[in-house]
Amino acid sequence: MAQEKLNTLVMPDNNGNFGKHGGKIGHPDLANALAEIEQGFHNIIKDADFISEMKRLQTTFVGRPSPIYHARSLSKRGAQIFLKREDLNHTGAHKINHCIGEVLLAKKLGKKKVIAETGAGQHGVALATAAALLGLECEIHMGVVDIAKEHPNVSRMKILGAKLVPVSAGAGTLKEAVDSAFASYMSQIKDSMFAIGSVVGPAPYPEMVAYFQSIVGHEAREQFEAQHGGLPDEVIACVGGGSNAMGLFNAFIDDKSVELVGVEPAGEGLDKPGRHAATLSLGKFGNIQGFNCYYLQEEDGTPSAVHSIASGLDYPGVGPQHCYLKDIGRARYEVATDAECLEAFLALSREEGIIPALESSHAVAYALRRAAQLDPSKRLLVNLSGRGDKDIDFVLGKIEV
Repeated sequence: MAQEKLNTLVMPDNNGNFGKHGGKIGHPDLANALAEIEQGFHNIIKDADFISEMKRLQTTFVGRPSPIYHARSLSKRGAQIFLKREDLNHTGAHKINHCIGEVLLAKKLGKKKVIAETGAGQHGVALATAAALLGLECEIHMGVVDIAKEHPNVSRMKILGAKLVPVSAGAGTLKEAVDSAFASYMSQIKDSMFAIGSVVGPAPYPEMVAYFQSIVGHEAREQFEAQHGGLPDEVIACVGGGSNAMGLFNAFIDDKSVELVGVEPAGEGLDKPGRHAATLSLGKFGNIQGFNCYYLQEEDGTPSAVHSIASGLDYPGVGPQHCYLKDIGRARYEVATDAECLEAFLALSREEGIIPALESSHAVAYALRRAAQLDPSKRLLVNLSGRGDKDIDFVLGKIEV
């Protein structure tokens, strides 16, 4: 591992790069708009009134702090499994953490609307919620495949007053939703703000989303030490774009005794191109949607088709912080298949009474596999990033009950 000193929160250089990953957008109009967002972000996080308002909403609206739960039944497999219960947040996932921050920023910048993409719909629901709370318009772009799959979240967005834009281009999933949302943003750039739902995209989004999600890791570290007299041996989170993982990882980066483990979707198998989304495992370096990262690509550099049973993970790229952590050897990235994900979904539901999101179930799947390899004295902390209400109809169509 590189011997350089790591910041508690991995920070970009002045050009928005984490090592060779990340970067700023080149398009002149978009570059100016993102520079306004970046300056606004750096200003508000030093503003005592903004911090006070955000903390008030985190406590009274989101319901923070989220607890840590010892999954005693799952822990009978070997190592002790603990869950950081982000599924208990208002709106049912970690996404509300950065959505509150992004909408507060948009309002501070005088914008009338927030625009975003969504995959599983959790970011869309959280952004629509924050926009309703703070009095802004909200426009959400979502692939038609995901709209059909995640119907409960579609209904929630509509009830919250968001304008839902179906995207049928290409595969009709998350990547295409990002493209569509960016195009819409460019047509109304003066009065709106693009609110990316993960640590992806050009600067300042990876830094900004990671900052707002960092509350997960800081809470978890303090809670775990207070409850268990030390730190976990591994902290584990699913990785699509990577926001919930960076949210958990950030507070443990300087703790070299703690392994950081991201779990990617192996889908139907790593040997089946187009049927997985294991970006950090099999991707190559390049530029996708305005930033540099590892991504799954064809020989000509175009993004490959991807697949995951979890709509929030089927993206061909990944956040630049994760690429950097992989490069310097600070984090390792494992995979879980669709089948393992379903098994973990059912195990947590039936053994602990907690129905997880399919995205989070990838992290649970790895934790179950890893627990069986370790001594019962070892402790694994999993970020349970979302609840599975949105997935229950889909899962029931896949299993016999």
